[in-house]
Amino acid sequence: MADPITILQDRFRAALTAAFGQDHADTDPILRPAQNTQFGDYQSNVAMSLAKTLGKKPRDVADEIVKHLEWQNVCSEIPGVAGPGFINLKLDSAFLNEQLAPLVGDTRLGVTKTHTPDTVVVDYSGPNVAKEMHVGHLRSTIIGDCIARVLVFAGDTVIRQNHLGDWGTQFGMLIEHLIEIGRNTQGAHVKDLNVFYQDAKKRFDSDKDFADRARKRVVALQGGDKETLSYWHTLIDESKRHFNEVYQRLGVQLTDSDIRAESSYNDKLPGVVADLEKAGVLKVSQGASCVFPEGFKDPDGNPLPMIVRKSDGGYLYATTDLAAARYRIDELHATRIVYVIDSRQSDHLAMVFATLRAVGWSRDGVKLEHVAFGTVLGPDRKPFKTREGGTVKLIDLVNEAEARALKEIESRNADLPTQEKKNIAHTVGIGALKYADLSNDRIKDYVFDWDRMLAFDGNTAPYLQYSYTRIKSIFRKAPPPPPPEGVTNSSAILIVQPAERALAIKLLQLPGVIQSVAESLEPHRLCTYLYELAAAYHKFYETCPVLSAPDVATRSSRLALCDLCARTIAKGLELLGIGVVEQM
Repeated sequence: MADPITILQDRFRAALTAAFGQDHADTDPILRPAQNTQFGDYQSNVAMSLAKTLGKKPRDVADEIVKHLEWQNVCSEIPGVAGPGFINLKLDSAFLNEQLAPLVGDTRLGVTKTHTPDTVVVDYSGPNVAKEMHVGHLRSTIIGDCIARVLVFAGDTVIRQNHLGDWGTQFGMLIEHLIEIGRNTQGAHVKDLNVFYQDAKKRFDSDKDFADRARKRVVALQGGDKETLSYWHTLIDESKRHFNEVYQRLGVQLTDSDIRAESSYNDKLPGVVADLEKAGVLKVSQGASCVFPEGFKDPDGNPLPMIVRKSDGGYLYATTDLAAARYRIDELHATRIVYVIDSRQSDHLAMVFATLRAVGWSRDGVKLEHVAFGTVLGPDRKPFKTREGGTVKLIDLVNEAEARALKEIESRNADLPTQEKKNIAHTVGIGALKYADLSNDRIKDYVFDWDRMLAFDGNTAPYLQYSYTRIKSIFRKAPPPPPPEGVTNSSAILIVQPAERALAIKLLQLPGVIQSVAESLEPHRLCTYLYELAAAYHKFYETCPVLSAPDVATRSSRLALCDLCARTIAKGLELLGIGVVEQM
């Protein structure tokens, strides 16, 4: 099943081709939901965009398009031309009934899997070993998780990659500190990752002997010393335990099997540099081996270097990123690689991508995409901090989200059993935390606001979750009766009232929304759709009695619409990584 927009787009393109020739076969019809539904359901301003190219008046172009447009069986009347050249279309109720019928028993709600699936590597989360996850990891983790879920649902093969930061000179400092903790406490262990890291750094900066031992420990680690590697694994295991707790609480689909840490590429780094040299792109600048990707300049207009090997022989993030990309293309056979990384890394990734293409490591057909995102801000519109000015731990945000949600649930439904209230609070609190992030255009910064994100009205997760429970309460009050004679499950929806039309049209837009998110990698588009769907449902509920409908056929039809709406909200929230509850 295709959504109405797709069907109309196909017919518009055929009309454009018939009216103006093959050159316009791929022209975007520019279809949008009509602002004033008095004149139709959808509107196209393609005539105005084409008028200048064709050297004609927009209304004349619009009239020509309408003349060739096959509107029968889709629209209820001849499309009208309004204003300077807008084309208004009103969908036929019988067409809507026909499009909705297959959805009644369809678990995919009309979303077909792509016929040209990609193998997509999604690189997201990427915390550092021996440091707790903080608010800065929130966006990468939940945006990446949502993108992976949507691409799987769309039919792609998705390979999640958690690029842990587990290598570098700082590990000499950390391992040496861990060894000394063990000497003093009869067993090396880490109680608090943040405190552990801060204590190690403090000692490194203030104790020259400790700093010397730490530097030697780096050499031992890089040389494969067994004792040093054992302590290194202790740090990794403790860090993974913490990461997994956060992922589990957030409902993020990352496991240890998705980890591909920086250290896993160590043996590839010399080969990366050697191959860059063979390709003729490696140059030495001030003793360092660099690549100068074309088009990148420093503030003075000089070619900008991307260092891949320092003068002391050490490697950098760029070297590891190049090795990781080669692994993903050559061994994972990725056709699309998605990096969910802070927008401040845009220049770095652009240089990595340019290098991969310049030396031919990114073969034709491999898409390299940076899913950039902005910063989480506090009420002062500065990067979000604790009241004391420290970094906000992600686990603390999770705990506070659940605590605040529990207080709200207790005020609304105090009679629920205690454990049930806690379960609901978990779903609502985590949903609110994630949705507040995902509903914003990811490239923009946003202000963290507990009151707004936990509100039960407006574009929030609690509003959508409440909409779901409100629909489910209808079925608890009165299960749907057997369909009347002559009305089967595949033909039970009959669109008559304006609010039914608006809800039906919105339900049919889901396939187009999923395709849009899969292409743009912008989760806020799905959030906007779900909010609009819930709003359309509430208008329908207010004006179209369901259980007290005037006849059995209408009651059955409206119950089917309710069921479709509940399942669409639940599926949409699931793709965002958010759950639903039966009551709130």
